[in-house]
Amino acid sequence: MNGVRIRRQAAQADKMTQQEAISIGDGRLHEPTETNKETSENIFLFYPNIIGYSRIVLAVASLYYMPLHPRTCSLLYSISCLLDALDGLAARHFEQSTRFGAVLDMVTDRCTTACLLVFLSSAWPRWSLLFQGLISLDLASHYMHMYATLTMAGSGQSHKKIDQSRSRILYLYYNNKNVLFAFCALNEVFFIALYLLSFSSPILSPSLLQPLPNSVGSSVQPGNPLLPNPSTLFASPYSAGALELARANKMDSFWPWVIAGISFPVMAGKQFINVVQLVKASRWLAEGDIQMRRAQGLPRKKE
Repeated sequence: MNGVRIRRQAAQADKMTQQEAISIGDGRLHEPTETNKETSENIFLFYPNIIGYSRIVLAVASLYYMPLHPRTCSLLYSISCLLDALDGLAARHFEQSTRFGAVLDMVTDRCTTACLLVFLSSAWPRWSLLFQGLISLDLASHYMHMYATLTMAGSGQSHKKIDQSRSRILYLYYNNKNVLFAFCALNEVFFIALYLLSFSSPILSPSLLQPLPNSVGSSVQPGNPLLPNPSTLFASPYSAGALELARANKMDSFWPWVIAGISFPVMAGKQFINVVQLVKASRWLAEGDIQMRRAQGLPRKKE
């Protein structure tokens, strides 16, 4: 009797298992599936990030043409900068705003501007200290601002979300898209104008082959002809002097001067904003340090 009872229980359990496997709708047997499995997304292939990669490609191409091809370089560099606005529109349209995309966008902006300023430092050595200072200010202010935002406001906080009580200037700068675009665009336009002037203006890029006044048949270097062949002056065609000679009087300077004059006030305002951003971020970090030290009971009273 016990054996029969065990067989009946086993048959009943097998029948219940088969009934559980039958679908309620069509009566067919179905294999168990993972219905709650989350669909994975490739953040690196989001449309805004793809636009960001294209910006990098265009920036690298502009650097390749930068020493001797001002028109091609300016066109590629300008397109790369204009795509900065397009990736933001794509991020909002496709709901693909990501922290990776925000950092990629900021790093691309800083690197492209720094590369252009490095070239301007070599094109105008007399102003190299100023250009080096602008590079340092740009990198330092944005790094401090980003780090302060992540540390004090949390990892989910965007560096563009500024409380008006903390800084009204930064609030207006980051929360008004038209203001942000105008400052960033005209800042780059000013540096592009300076780049073009290095191919045209004798004031900023003087000729290397000026004959001595009141000299006939003589030259700066004794034993050389008065107007020697440029190819014989420099041991390397890629030296600073050879490149400056190749850039001399390659473009008309009228429009670059006009563009530089119009965009200069905005560029100066952008540098002032960088100073404000650096100072505010430093103070914000200092406030966090004070709170942390108080929580740790520091400074300890000396007995």
